[in-house]
Amino acid sequence: MDVSQIEFGIDSFGDRPRDDRGEIVSHAQAIRAAVAEAVLADQVGIDVVALGEHHRPEYAISSPETVLAGIATATKRIRLASGVTVLSSDDPVRVFQRFATVDALSSGRAQVILGRGSFTESFPLFGYDLKDYEVLFEEKIDLFHRLLDEKPVTWEGTTRAALQDADVYPKTESGRLDTWVGVGGSPQSVIRTARYGFRLMLAIIGGAPDRFAPYVDLYRRASEQLGTTAQPVGMHSPGFVAATDAEAKELFYTGYKEIRDRIGALRGWPPLRREEFDADVEHGSLYVGSVETVAARIAHAIRALDAGRFDMIYSAAGTVSASARMRSVELYGAQVIPRVREILAELPAGAVGAAR
Repeated sequence: MDVSQIEFGIDSFGDRPRDDRGEIVSHAQAIRAAVAEAVLADQVGIDVVALGEHHRPEYAISSPETVLAGIATATKRIRLASGVTVLSSDDPVRVFQRFATVDALSSGRAQVILGRGSFTESFPLFGYDLKDYEVLFEEKIDLFHRLLDEKPVTWEGTTRAALQDADVYPKTESGRLDTWVGVGGSPQSVIRTARYGFRLMLAIIGGAPDRFAPYVDLYRRASEQLGTTAQPVGMHSPGFVAATDAEAKELFYTGYKEIRDRIGALRGWPPLRREEFDADVEHGSLYVGSVETVAARIAHAIRALDAGRFDMIYSAAGTVSASARMRSVELYGAQVIPRVREILAELPAGAVGAAR
């Protein structure tokens, strides 16, 4: 893979940081902070900002495309993605219309990353039954795939009203929305992504990134067998950059543990121990440390998966201060990304992905 073609992004769910007085900010302030961070990311050369959809008190962003529309008018080059849009509990027609609108406002910079989400609050909130979890996503991604052709659609399923020669507006200037699917590790989801010819975004939030290499291979094999084109895969993982390794870990750990334990209590996980955290920073999928440390770890992950995009979930520490978060974004764009490119460029020809 051409190193110059590798993309680097940042991801956020609109986590609520602390202000200068140590108080957790309001949801409104957190949304404005996400916009400010995206504007800074645009200025320091980050390629993509992806905003996730959640319906929980810890997170402020429930409508990513609305926030992305605000970012679109304040930035010039950064691409604007969801991360993810929970398609199962949304309507594919409305999702297409909203992102086509963001695409217009941003002069073609919109990306949709579809997924089923890591939480289920949106299902009862919008009147969906969790027993329909599989069929909802299967039918809705099929309809969305057809809408991408931007031609009249005839479609029938069990989860929404049928369409008969329905034309959907607005159209995009390019003729097609850039669409990905976020996958957490299900082989069936990887195969589905390949079947529709979408790009694959791997959600890697723990353990060594190398263990996801079989999913990359599966995506490529399935694409070949299904007659679609396998495109460079992406990955996203939590990370945080500071002046030193020690500072980064201390700033990140408290808020990360707080959120991890709160979610873990719902899922039957034991509380996070500091030894586990340190191990995941050293060898797993927490990209926390100084510029050099984080750059080296990201370069290793890209080599291991032959990835074409790496997104850092920069707000995963949750309650870290807003100013420290801004500094992390600045260091990531201005120093980490150029250093990753240098490390990868130093490898022998064809060495990217050789770890697999």
